[in-house]
Amino acid sequence: GGTLDSLDPMPMQGPELGVQADDIEAPGVQQEPKQEVLENKDVVVQQVHIDGLGRTKEDLLTYEIAEVFRAKNLIDVMRRSHEARQRLLRLGIFRKVEVIIDTARGEHALPNGLDVTFEVTELRRLTGSYNTMVGNNEGSMVLGLKLPNALGRAEKMTFQFSYGTKETSYGLSFFKPQPGHFERNFSINAYKVTGQFPWSSLRETDRGISTEISFPVWKTNQTLKWEGVWRELGCLANTASFAVREESGHSLKSSLSHAMVIDTRNSSILPKKGGLLKIHQELAGFTGGDACFLKEDFEIQLNKKLFWDSVLSASLWGGLLLPLGDEKTSIADRFYLGGPTSIRGFSMYSMGPQSDGDYLGGEAYWAGGLHLYTPLPFRPGRGGFGELFRTHFFLNAGNLCNLNYGEGPQAHLKKLAECLRWSYGLGIVLRLGNIARLELNYCIPMGVQSGDRICDGVQFGAGIRFL
Repeated sequence: GGTLDSLDPMPMQGPELGVQADDIEAPGVQQEPKQEVLENKDVVVQQVHIDGLGRTKEDLLTYEIAEVFRAKNLIDVMRRSHEARQRLLRLGIFRKVEVIIDTARGEHALPNGLDVTFEVTELRRLTGSYNTMVGNNEGSMVLGLKLPNALGRAEKMTFQFSYGTKETSYGLSFFKPQPGHFERNFSINAYKVTGQFPWSSLRETDRGISTEISFPVWKTNQTLKWEGVWRELGCLANTASFAVREESGHSLKSSLSHAMVIDTRNSSILPKKGGLLKIHQELAGFTGGDACFLKEDFEIQLNKKLFWDSVLSASLWGGLLLPLGDEKTSIADRFYLGGPTSIRGFSMYSMGPQSDGDYLGGEAYWAGGLHLYTPLPFRPGRGGFGELFRTHFFLNAGNLCNLNYGEGPQAHLKKLAECLRWSYGLGIVLRLGNIARLELNYCIPMGVQSGDRICDGVQFGAGIRFL
């Protein structure tokens, strides 16, 4: 769904490239009590040491380990030490963290006193990484250089180069969390992205800078962002339609955006329970630039576990793009719909307003999906490899159109409801770690409008965000 979001620079705060979750060893809490310490006996944590610090500033870590001092008994000490260990690893500056709990020593040692020691191994000053990334129906190779803990308080400098099937990008980012509150952080990015969009016969090059602040409020995660982008649009082929040629040229977009996310799912790739609510708004033109619009979009997903390990999942997406002033909206800002990651059974982003076979995107869209995920028939590889696969039955529906803003909301809703495109089918889903998923589906597209490109029968999809 969404816009040409594939043109966003790669998520710099995405899965850590340096340390994969699998590389971090399972938490081992070693106890070496020199005397019998009963589990429910009152204890006092007298000292907490951190051994192995090099460039890390100690004041950053005092916040992360403070809770250990509040422990009242041994079980509590172990639980709080484990939580502190997780918090230290989350900072992304240590390769490993070991916990040792021992009886207190020295002249001020109490008989029921304990000392807790965290033995840490810092990441190297410069780490490099090479990996492959799956975007929405495209693959890319990513090379990264990272300075974890650049200034000693978990700041991160990252340089990333990505070469993909449809886009090439490089970017430089600086990330700084607030000490003691890792969820509150600030980042600044500079990037250049070149993308090809064959469904629109369009080539786009973006050069931009952005600054972003993230912080939690109650159960939500909020992000405020300013972005300044110089966009260059051109034609991919000589056969590009006149409508696309008309959009070619340079433009400047300066926008303020806000995103709110509530995510209670146990996994973002193949969730079994929980829900997601995501609301995003963007205002362009207020801080300068040629592009002038207000853009609103949302995403809702609910998952419910049923009998026999099956999961029912429902999702709804929607968006609206309002031009401000006299300018028309740009092909680069409009929404696109269709393809194996949104309305299956249609070709990638190939529905809605078009001109001579080039899809121009729409100013309003909605899409809904209903899935039933079940384990593979007869459960091969149960408890192991087989758990990465799921069979799913799906029903997708949606619409994408342009609006005449003189008509009023009722006419808009009517326009979005008529000429409904929908599809149904079944297929197999494979989860790739917690990073992406692959789908091989048999699709039956219905409600096809003239000009839509369909993919009747078998369709393959790869991506991170699915309807």
